[in-house]
Amino acid sequence: MTLRIGDTAPDFTQASTTGTIRFHEWLGASWGVLFSHPRDFTPVCTTELGATAKLKAEFERRNVKVLAVSVDPVESHLAWVGDIEETQQARVDFPILADSDRKVSDLYGMIHPNANDTLTVRAVFFIDPAKRIRATITYPASTGRNFDEILRVIDSLQLTDRHSVATPANWKRGEEVIIAPSLTDPALLKQKFPAGYRTLKPYLRYTAQPEG
Repeated sequence: MTLRIGDTAPDFTQASTTGTIRFHEWLGASWGVLFSHPRDFTPVCTTELGATAKLKAEFERRNVKVLAVSVDPVESHLAWVGDIEETQQARVDFPILADSDRKVSDLYGMIHPNANDTLTVRAVFFIDPAKRIRATITYPASTGRNFDEILRVIDSLQLTDRHSVATPANWKRGEEVIIAPSLTDPALLKQKFPAGYRTLKPYLRYTAQPEG
């Protein structure tokens, strides 16, 4: 199944390390990050889940729930969590789906047969409170994810939802943003950006990051 930006994230019911997850119900009014792992007791995945656990406060501050997926059963996940907590010095208190039947992996197209026909790639789905897929990132199994980038994407999505702006290359929270080219009315520009803006080209206008 090919999922694209703007599609509704498929709903599912699946067992996890914290009990049964009914995805849309579990997500509620939060943003979500759904990310897959090739299998349990693998080194890169161990560091990734540790990194996720250490960022608990950052995800909570952004109203984001994180949900990991691995193709092994719950019993295996729970044993693996012990290793993660021991080696990464972080408490794993978010759910890890037990996708041994590959239901979620297939729904979200996480298995890429030309890479591996049984294990998932490192897929990341950013899902908003309306249950729409807003962004995706896909890595091969050998490449660990950059969690600074995952937070940066969330910051950009949430900021640009609230304001008529876009974020430029390599943007980080607190830096200048770009005013949407569709916004041309001088009165509205003054209202939205009272601190002003600088124009490099009519279509390229920078302003300080709006608050909120």
